[in-house]
Amino acid sequence: MTISVRLDPALEARIDAEARRLGISKSQFVKDALERVLGVKNPAKLLRAVRSRAPMGKPDASENVSSKVRAKLRAA
Repeated sequence: MTISVRLDPALEARIDAEARRLGISKSQFVKDALERVLGVKNPAKLLRAVRSRAPMGKPDASENVSSKVRAKLRAA
């Protein structure tokens, strides 16, 4: 879905500069900001999960990566 919003030139310049600094598009920057404000993305929750050191999915996902990639390439 497309949405059009009129911004103050100073705010647009700040968004443009920050998006460039982060290496993302202005569109992605605005989407990320809206998701955080609306509670869809919660960086604090992710930080708490990481700091808890509790398993977050497959604990062995980063083991034997090279051999897993080679196996998938051979299978393709």
